[in-house]
Amino acid sequence: MHLALRRRILRNELAPGTRMSEIDTAADYEVSRQPVREAFIKLAEEGLLEVRPQRGTFVRKISIKAVMDARFVREAVESDVVRAAARAHDPEVAADLLRQIDDQRRAVEEGFERFIQLDERFHQTLAQAAGVSGAWQVLETLKLQMDRVRYLSVMRFPMEKLLAQHEAVARAIEAGDEAAAEAAMRHHLREILSDLPEIALANPDLFEQSGPARDLG
Repeated sequence: MHLALRRRILRNELAPGTRMSEIDTAADYEVSRQPVREAFIKLAEEGLLEVRPQRGTFVRKISIKAVMDARFVREAVESDVVRAAARAHDPEVAADLLRQIDDQRRAVEEGFERFIQLDERFHQTLAQAAGVSGAWQVLETLKLQMDRVRYLSVMRFPMEKLLAQHEAVARAIEAGDEAAAEAAMRHHLREILSDLPEIALANPDLFEQSGPARDLG
């Protein structure tokens, strides 16, 4: 229940501002109210739902500050991850990453949903190659607000650009070049800095009122 609702929020199927009802959700999923209540609590803890006293529970709007904080932490962690993966210089890992990029290239024709699944796998593989798979598990929760923006961005911007960035990371790991791997990853994760203002301006109802100009300046 929790993961099903989380996926719908990340995909913006449950749009920010949507009022959530335990009774209606339980009826939709044909379950009792208890698992729905537990799911709502977890989603609120993750910053995806907001409980407003005397008004109800609503899908929380996207926090630009939370997006930027998560991006900052993710860049710091994943820069070290790719350096470690490049240092290990495992040919099998590099070959696997390049195969995944081929899968991603084919997925571009299938649609953004499949591409995002493969993108997750790519970054998880990097963490495993660095011997810190637990770090990716921590990032998965931390980056939820980033993921909401990512679903919006892949519908608006060319996925081929992300493919090229992934390939730059994989080639640096293949060459055992730690500095190049780190530079490629930092460039990749900073893409959101240029995309976010345009996305927020195009979707003002989905974002908290603080606005991109102030939070990104």
